[in-house]
Amino acid sequence: MPRFSVIVPAYQVQAYLHECLESVLSQSYPDLEVIAVDDGSPDACGEIIEEFAARDPRVRPLHLPENVGLGPARNAGLAEATGDYVLFLDSDDTLTPDTLEAIADRLKETGEPDVLMYDYATTDWTGRAERNKFAEHLTEQGPAPFRLEDRPGLLRVLMVAWNKAYRREFVTRTGLTFPPGFYEDTPWTYPALMAAESIATLDRVCVHYRQRRRGSILSTTSRRHFDVFDQYDRVFAFIAERPELARWRPLMFRRMVDHLTTVFTRPGRLPHGTRAEFLRRARAHSRRYRTPGAPVPLRTRLRHTLVHLGLHRTYRALQAAARLRRRTAKLTAKLTRALRAGLLQAHYRIQLRLPLRADRAVFAAYWGRGHGCNPGALEAAFRTFAPHVRTAWIARPEHQHTIPPGPRPLRPGTPAYWTALARSKYLVNNVNFDRRLVKRPGQVFVQTQHGTPLKHMGLDLQEHPAAARDMDFEELLRGVDKWDYVLSANRHTTLTWERVYPGGYTTLEYGYPRNDVFQRATDADVARLREELGVPRDTVAVLYAPTHRDYRRTQRPALDLERFVRRLGSRFVILARAHYWQPAALPADGHVIDVTGHPSAESVCLASDVLITDYSSIMFDYANLDRPIVLHVPDDDWAAYEAARGTYFDVRACPPGAVARSEDELIDIFATGHWRGSRSAQLRAAFRERFCPYDDGRAAERVVRHVVLGQTGVPAVVPPSERRPVPSVASAHPRPPLATVPQPSGPLTVTAAENRR
Repeated sequence: MPRFSVIVPAYQVQAYLHECLESVLSQSYPDLEVIAVDDGSPDACGEIIEEFAARDPRVRPLHLPENVGLGPARNAGLAEATGDYVLFLDSDDTLTPDTLEAIADRLKETGEPDVLMYDYATTDWTGRAERNKFAEHLTEQGPAPFRLEDRPGLLRVLMVAWNKAYRREFVTRTGLTFPPGFYEDTPWTYPALMAAESIATLDRVCVHYRQRRRGSILSTTSRRHFDVFDQYDRVFAFIAERPELARWRPLMFRRMVDHLTTVFTRPGRLPHGTRAEFLRRARAHSRRYRTPGAPVPLRTRLRHTLVHLGLHRTYRALQAAARLRRRTAKLTAKLTRALRAGLLQAHYRIQLRLPLRADRAVFAAYWGRGHGCNPGALEAAFRTFAPHVRTAWIARPEHQHTIPPGPRPLRPGTPAYWTALARSKYLVNNVNFDRRLVKRPGQVFVQTQHGTPLKHMGLDLQEHPAAARDMDFEELLRGVDKWDYVLSANRHTTLTWERVYPGGYTTLEYGYPRNDVFQRATDADVARLREELGVPRDTVAVLYAPTHRDYRRTQRPALDLERFVRRLGSRFVILARAHYWQPAALPADGHVIDVTGHPSAESVCLASDVLITDYSSIMFDYANLDRPIVLHVPDDDWAAYEAARGTYFDVRACPPGAVARSEDELIDIFATGHWRGSRSAQLRAAFRERFCPYDDGRAAERVVRHVVLGQTGVPAVVPPSERRPVPSVASAHPRPPLATVPQPSGPLTVTAAENRR
């Protein structure tokens, strides 16, 4: 008897069925059966199912003689199921990797509940994924298992069959079946949750729910949307047959009215001329099942009243009025923005005619993301070494909280913002300011940049259109012409910047100010940062920081973090930090801490014991800590990155530590302790000599003394061999063997066989 029965009904989905079945059969948890139901599909679905059954005995094909619809097709698969737990998966959706293993672990942890509810992400036809917005209800905090009355908020999560695992014995005992027609999930999921004696949650995206370009069946115009009334008749009949569930009747009534109004108001569902009929049926259902007791929010109270009274014309008139109000508000907002923009530019032109303020400096970083990076370190150095200069920091509203006491906070697009740009003598940024900035005589623009270049930058992107996208190179050079100084951390960076950003600026090869903290931090600082981030005591904190792939529409981490941590055991914890251009955070659980939103990359580096990265420039900064660095660079990924983005050198030939060309090699490097072996230390030392010659903790001071104070005798540089950066926490602990970690099979091909020496 298998652990899981995965039921996959298929009808006219030949383009997606391969991917769906592969996502199930490739799961790391193999104890399963797939009941693939060909629902009389006229396309090649039946043949595809037979092909999979021929190659994998876990696939059990079931061919229905005629199309019966999704609900009855699921019932047919359910009748054949033999697993302990039943899962449903629509044939155009997919399971995420290691989903069944995560579900099996959670079922065991929570004592084999009747229902396990897990999360999903919606993926559109472009490949963009967005996690369920009610994911907070799936938290694993608190007692488990539980009953629905303990966490009724679960009813806000999408009521579908495919985001849950059901104990088959519970399904049989409760008599759950799917009805025919549209909205077949409604009389299955509500009864399942109400009747379950034990429920648990899994806070993990297990399903990618595909939204096709042409939409789903429910987005088609059809009278079959009237099936929703029959489905709620079934829900209330289920409650009526079980007096112990009567307490759910008020809430089910409210959910029903909400659902009916959604169907009524959603464009394109009801055929022309049927809306009045639909509202009459809705009124009848409202009066039939009306049960006081469930509070109705004020914003939906009007809709409930209109349904209860059946005021079709009133409803239509209010909808039309609401549409007119939205259009008017949109037009008014557009005109207001245009008027405000004109007034601000007039204000800016006036400010440009007023004298410069030699005692003012304005700073920004990463297009207004907040206080940090090289400009952040320089801003603090201005206040220390040139206290007569008053500083201001530009940040968008959501990043204002990152600004420390001292600089004046500014918001982009405000009169104060344009005044600061017009009249401050010093302009400091790690990207360009607003393209409308007029560089005045006497103003000093310090371009700090934000990393040592490994990937192609500036004019070199002309040869890489996939990465350059729609970059305006003429506009880029107009921005370069405003620079007076450009910071550099090493000779490679200097030579690269002066070629790809040609201009009349002066290069200051002083090191990167943001790295000063690595030489100045103390053991107490590291301990405090680890505590703030939630790093458990006596664990090795692995910072995983992959770079952005400009040429990909979606950003998927090349490393399976959950598998990595699971293989290494509880002594390791991952600090996962996605690139700032990546919209979604990296997956996180008990041993994976998402630090993407932390405002300071330097603080995250200090809290960690080792870095895993690919082509990110963070490796050049992290090397200043003299802590282990491991590169995860699969050969196929390197080839794609090199072709699409281009690199200035092959980092695999001169790495800062061990290089893994596969996930199994990476696990082996950590399992055997080679990540901090002597050969890795030698590679790191050579890397530091080449790329970190000036980052001795006084880079910001050198810049301020040169640019602001006009001093030529800036502090001398301390060589890398004489620096003593704060050690990691793990370096103070003995190195216990990790022989209990399962070793991956296959040959090991670490760069230069370095870690076998």
